[in-house]
Amino acid sequence: MFKPQLRIPATYMRGGTSKGVFFNLLDLPEAAQMAGQVRDALLLRVVGSPDPYGKHTDGMGGATSSTSKTVILSKSQQPDHDVDYLFGQVAIDKPFIDWSGNCGNLTAAVGAFAINNGLVDADRIPVNGIATVRIWQANIAKTIIAHVPVSNGEVQETGDFELDGVTFPAAEVQIEFIDPADDPAEENDGEGGGIFPTGNLIDKLDIPGVGALQATLINAGIPTIFVNAQDIGYSGTELQDAINGSDKALALFETIRAHGALKMGLIKHIDEAAMRQHTPKVAFVAPPAEYIASSGKVVPATEIDLNVRALSMGKLHHAMMGTAAVAIGTAAAIPGTVVNVAAGGRERNSVCFGHPSGTLRVGAEAVKQNDQWKVTKAIMSRSARILMEGWVRVPVVWL
Repeated sequence: MFKPQLRIPATYMRGGTSKGVFFNLLDLPEAAQMAGQVRDALLLRVVGSPDPYGKHTDGMGGATSSTSKTVILSKSQQPDHDVDYLFGQVAIDKPFIDWSGNCGNLTAAVGAFAINNGLVDADRIPVNGIATVRIWQANIAKTIIAHVPVSNGEVQETGDFELDGVTFPAAEVQIEFIDPADDPAEENDGEGGGIFPTGNLIDKLDIPGVGALQATLINAGIPTIFVNAQDIGYSGTELQDAINGSDKALALFETIRAHGALKMGLIKHIDEAAMRQHTPKVAFVAPPAEYIASSGKVVPATEIDLNVRALSMGKLHHAMMGTAAVAIGTAAAIPGTVVNVAAGGRERNSVCFGHPSGTLRVGAEAVKQNDQWKVTKAIMSRSARILMEGWVRVPVVWL
């Protein structure tokens, strides 16, 4: 006898340049309200993974790293916060969900979901104006502030804010990542702790078949490995097909990522990188140069400070991950990193960079205290929109 499908309240949302399935924690089956195999099995089936065809035909996923995501939200258990935000990056062809990091793009949708689902106290929501939603990012134990526009007591989703990588304009949502880097005084998995886990602005990575690469290894927004485009034979103006269409290129970047993860102390053995797909990210940077974005729009060199291309879940991202943008802004603000050098080498509190879909500006405030760099916050603008809401149907596959 086959059991009927479960019917679970869910909301399908776009946040920034990503999409994901959002859940209120208390709407999940009781066994899935806690971390473990049942929760993972449920969410894998919602998204449609693992899919050997790489299409997610039988699920809500979009068969890319930007669209194979799940979010679980609940009333915050932290003082002075409104909502707890847990993010799961779902692998496409493997039965695996990576809980090791945040999704900065979907953060833009968290505030709207929280307001719409009663997770923010009513007295904190203006009739007209900006609602300040205090988010506890549970994956990385950090605070994020979302400034959500409200009109007539409801979240305003429509507007004229344009975001490269998103087809249509929408309302602007400003996101503040508070103290996005690891505290230098705290112990972490890296060798040295703090923003730079090795204690260095630039490290040397010995990559088989390539040689020694200069790299900036940073923990800000999300652990990220930055290398120079020219050192690996690229210009920094590449679009997705130039990387994703080459098995050799993808293997190179995965090798760089694995060795960087080991150097950062995120893994203990190189083979463990395969089971930590979401973090760290790997990106390559270059000085500003004109290119044609994936939309066909010309991006002049005069409008950007540098070019950055980043990989997520083993593929070149079509735009830029929000958390990686925090890492870019942070590294650009600190003189001596490969990102700062590519951007011209001066002190700055904001940077505009080119990515495959266009440009993005991100601000970061970095100060040096007791010979250690500290970032108080990083700021960027995104947009978000509900695409569909109701119930998701899920076969019971974990019993």
